[in-house]
Amino acid sequence: MPMYKVRSFHWAPGAVRAEQLPTCMYRLQNLHRGPAAAAPPHQEEVDPSLLALESRQEEILKRLYELKIAVDGLSKMIQTPDADFDVTNIIQADEYAPLTASAADLDSMLGKDYGALKDIVINANPSQPPLSLLVLHSLLCERYKILSAVHTHSSVKCVPENLLKCFGEQTRKQSRHEYKLGFTLIWKNVPKPQMKFSIQTMCPIEGEGNIARFLFSLFGQKHNAVTSTLIDSWVDTAIFQLKEGSNKEKAAVLRSMNTTLGKTSWLGGNELTVADIVAWCALQQTSCSNAVPANVQKWMKSCENLAPFNSALKLLK
Repeated sequence: MPMYKVRSFHWAPGAVRAEQLPTCMYRLQNLHRGPAAAAPPHQEEVDPSLLALESRQEEILKRLYELKIAVDGLSKMIQTPDADFDVTNIIQADEYAPLTASAADLDSMLGKDYGALKDIVINANPSQPPLSLLVLHSLLCERYKILSAVHTHSSVKCVPENLLKCFGEQTRKQSRHEYKLGFTLIWKNVPKPQMKFSIQTMCPIEGEGNIARFLFSLFGQKHNAVTSTLIDSWVDTAIFQLKEGSNKEKAAVLRSMNTTLGKTSWLGGNELTVADIVAWCALQQTSCSNAVPANVQKWMKSCENLAPFNSALKLLK
């Protein structure tokens, strides 16, 4: 027995009519309805979190655009020089205070303490002797009357004889108060060199480069901002790349040094600075000291012609 009966759609010529089906099952959609009368498509609901994310993105883009406009406005107001400008002329025009000039005011740098010797105390590990500090000690002895001493801490079992006599034979012929400065080196098991000149009130200055900067400041040299920045950069490069870096880093530093020394006699310009001392000592303590470019070789010989450098070389033998 049939479920239902559907009468013909084309019951009359030219007329089309949808027939309603019995309500016992379902309705059929009208297949002959025109495009204009089509039912609107079903719209899916959008997740509220997605709408919030889209709104947040638009807000961020808007803020970035506002910041870009602000930066563009500032760039038109400020005249910034080229970052790659040549500082050679500035360095050559710098006014240097030669190392043979008058000494710095130790009272202003180390503090004024009547009746007490200004004593610089340095702790260093004998397995990694800070060669630059020994060169600086020799240079300071040419400027000041220094009472030098070398001691061994209980944390170190054995110290080579040449390190125990790194300041030479120290014979104290005068009373302590007649010396201008005290320089005490203690061979101690420390990870990096440490320096104090006020035992009670100051924290130690750590690192060979930082101590070398301070000791060289006692010579009273004055530089402009560009030269001072350049010198600091060479000191850091010598310690962290030339002395402690990889072979690739060392080769890059030597190329840079060769270029610089082709323009000036010293790394900081026309006068010896702490950059030359630290770089020379770092080069002596690396395996690449025998294979250096021509300008660097010439510079090394200029350093070794000075007595303090020559004395430091004896410690490496």
